[in-house]
Amino acid sequence: MNPAADPMRMLSDGELTVTRRPGIGGPNARYCLSLDGPPGAHALACDTDGVDGAAEMAGAVICPGILSGIPAGRAEQALDDNDAHGFLAPLNLQVVTDPVLTKVNNFRAILISRRQSGTDFPLDCDLLGGMSAG
Repeated sequence: MNPAADPMRMLSDGELTVTRRPGIGGPNARYCLSLDGPPGAHALACDTDGVDGAAEMAGAVICPGILSGIPAGRAEQALDDNDAHGFLAPLNLQVVTDPVLTKVNNFRAILISRRQSGTDFPLDCDLLGGMSAG
């Protein structure tokens, strides 16, 4: 990994573990929701079988500042309630695919840019969120 690269790319895989509570959780959605905050960080976390935990979504995306208009504490409450998908759905930040139910792995991709202007880093959460197969 080259920490001087801009944007810096980080890829990881493997199962994420969460404590099960009522709500529409999903470890990948929870992972993305917990990442909000770092300037310049865009993240995608998905399950390759198209099902994130018990949710019929593959995962979620998050972009810098996407939660800035949300009242303080709401994202944290969604995490505490294991309701990341319930929180992210109205924001159109879920990744929905047809469930293939063939488990390969979970994967995560994070891009971090030190440059903050839209022209320097063209990823847009409106383009990423609500991705759907079909």
